[in-house]
Amino acid sequence: MINVNELMRRGFLVSPSLVKEKNIDEKVFDKLEKLKDKPLVINNNIYNTLKNSNEFSIDISWKEFDKSRVFYEKNKNNKDYKVFLEILNYNLNEESKISVDKILKQVSMPQEHKIEEDIIGPNIIVVKEYKENIKKREVQDFVQHFRVRYNLLKNILINRPELKECISINRVLNKNNNEKVSIIGLIMDKRTTKNGNIIINIEDMTGKIICIVGKNKKELFDLAQDLVFDQVIGLNGTCSNNIIFVNDIFLPDIPTNNQIKKINEDHYIVFTGDIHAGSKMFLEKDFVNFIEWLNGNYGTEEQKEIASKVKFLFLAGDLIEGVGIYPGQENDLLIKDIKKQYEFLTNYLIKLRKDIKIIIIGGNHDSLRLAEPQPRLHPTYAKSLYELENTTILSNPSMVNIFSSRDFDGFNVLLYHGSSFPYLADTVESVRINGRLDRADLIMKHSLQARHLAPTHNSVQYIPENDEDSLVIDKVPDFYVSGHIHKVTALNYRGVTMIGSGCWTEQTEDQEKRGIVPDPSKVIVISLKTREVKVFNFGENE
Repeated sequence: MINVNELMRRGFLVSPSLVKEKNIDEKVFDKLEKLKDKPLVINNNIYNTLKNSNEFSIDISWKEFDKSRVFYEKNKNNKDYKVFLEILNYNLNEESKISVDKILKQVSMPQEHKIEEDIIGPNIIVVKEYKENIKKREVQDFVQHFRVRYNLLKNILINRPELKECISINRVLNKNNNEKVSIIGLIMDKRTTKNGNIIINIEDMTGKIICIVGKNKKELFDLAQDLVFDQVIGLNGTCSNNIIFVNDIFLPDIPTNNQIKKINEDHYIVFTGDIHAGSKMFLEKDFVNFIEWLNGNYGTEEQKEIASKVKFLFLAGDLIEGVGIYPGQENDLLIKDIKKQYEFLTNYLIKLRKDIKIIIIGGNHDSLRLAEPQPRLHPTYAKSLYELENTTILSNPSMVNIFSSRDFDGFNVLLYHGSSFPYLADTVESVRINGRLDRADLIMKHSLQARHLAPTHNSVQYIPENDEDSLVIDKVPDFYVSGHIHKVTALNYRGVTMIGSGCWTEQTEDQEKRGIVPDPSKVIVISLKTREVKVFNFGENE
């Protein structure tokens, strides 16, 4: 074994994470010496590749590799760095080999074809995805998690002209009576007084303060009723005796000038989810009709024509029924093995045209932990799905960009299964009194306004991270797709198309207890040329 200091003495810089290794395998050192062009910094990725590879003769530009690594570490670009890693792992990883071969095939295309693809094409860029960080969580992790969330949403709110004069709560407490103030804070508590006014306890990094919303301000009062614990908001008001009497409340929200994007090409995308393969309630015949339609073998001529133009299929979680999800579930299972449930589903998806790209996230019934954000489907159990050549499997939540080019920045698609929706349906007043779980559109609208998928601490089980909150909607999506409550919906809110993806299951006793009434066998089909939304029903009697 060669000491890291020896490696540095010979002209190599070593990343801090590799320094902790203390010793470098001598074989790795020998391979580094044989390289014509050498990397500037040796990190764990390079070290592990050299250590595990029997052959390492790939001639790549280490200068470009180092540049991509810097951009990756600054969160500016992770695509180039991942491509380099796939090249490095070409002889180690079959998945990397397939990916690199695809890149080489694309590079070798005739020039005129490449130009056409660059104008507009069904490409996929992962904009945001959760990477699991396995470690013990301490109380401080939860504190830091909320601080990160607060700062992210504060940065959105601070751009509003109404909040340009906002100050910290600590400074407000030192103000004279009857002064107008603006603050941004997180809701600690909210309650209604005997007189019918709403009291909101707000905190920021510097302190806490009581804010009162009067019942005589109808529009403001209704907005305050919809606020939930831990939501980050801005407000204007008058300070008196260390209390703010609220005049306006501001949400992070989607900008009012956000435009609906379209493309000139006549392409379609399809959204569905909550398949629950393996359940006795799975509507198998209807799902077969759906697969046959995508392949052009089912429906009217007009519907078949639309199917031929479908480029993407989005599956919003709960692909399988799972095992041990709720008491007595074994009585509802047709297939009692998780692996076989995924294989059962794969047998249908494998029949799809290979030019349709399938983008998948998991849900609470899948082979995942319940706590959010959820990582990708477990590769051991969902192996059959990973083997499909046209699938992209992502975390829950995640965001992808499709159809981007030099002249068009593409469509951002936010995918979230929706485990927080039952809590929001019961807690957000305007949703509660207008249909609860039947109003997926109102729930999703609240998420967009809050710019968070699960604002309240106990709305979902979650894993705190020190450097990010993956449930913050920091980038405005063009499409926001969800599942979980088995409702089909497609409505626009400030240029964002909100999509409830429906399901492929009849109601179980467990769903009935939880107030979920399925809207099965329907899919959302959207034209990217017109942004027209169609709902196709594949029910046996439709």
